[in-house]
Amino acid sequence: MGLTSCGSSRKVIVERQTPTAKQQKVEPQIAIPKDEVVGLEKALTNQEKIILYIEKYAPIAQNEMRSFGIPASITLAQGILESGMGYGRLAVEGNNHFGIKCHQEWDGKRLYHDDDEKGECFRVYDDPINSFRDHSLFLKERTRYAFLFDIKTDHYKAWAKGLKKAGYATDPSYPDKLISLIERFDLTQFDLKMREINLVKSSSSQSNKTTVHTVKKGDTLYSVSKKYNVTVERIMELNKIQDQTIYLGQSLTIPLNL
Repeated sequence: MGLTSCGSSRKVIVERQTPTAKQQKVEPQIAIPKDEVVGLEKALTNQEKIILYIEKYAPIAQNEMRSFGIPASITLAQGILESGMGYGRLAVEGNNHFGIKCHQEWDGKRLYHDDDEKGECFRVYDDPINSFRDHSLFLKERTRYAFLFDIKTDHYKAWAKGLKKAGYATDPSYPDKLISLIERFDLTQFDLKMREINLVKSSSSQSNKTTVHTVKKGDTLYSVSKKYNVTVERIMELNKIQDQTIYLGQSLTIPLNL
């Protein structure tokens, strides 16, 4: 399908329970609904909105690159394109910047939006940072994307084309759109050198093997730490948790002590 309009009159409903949706991706959303743009932002051009998006989310994309090896330039370009520069409905109402659908493992809040099918289920996050982490896990943990991690992190064109090859999006021009954003806004400036990534990895004595725990009712950081025999502090550090608060349906990256 082509670019979808975020300014349609379709209803969006946020709930906590729904039948499982098919595992598909939402297509990029660029059109910005007028009623979601407030204050001085009404006067901003699309270029200015993209620049503001980059300034806000580049540090998060770089952190994800350190943890998972996904080029920050790719993550930023995908976020800009799929969230409508942060103004698409999924981003505004669900903090969902990558259009990740519910899938079977999701127990958190849900948002229903017409995409490939009517009333499809999308994940709702308490904070955009959790959307960026889920995006990293989405690519890292699904076998169809495994070949991407054999591509050098400075080969952004190969990454963009690889995402399309793996079926991330149905839009045939998806790679070209990512490449255009990366080159127009010099997003490669945020890509870390492999030397930086290796320094982070070598400075840690922790195992680089991880698993994912989806927070269920009754879970606490303490109970999760006991289940996997890892410290609360390590879980907080790996998932960038500031106040020991976790929420239902949250995907926690858990280090494995091998």
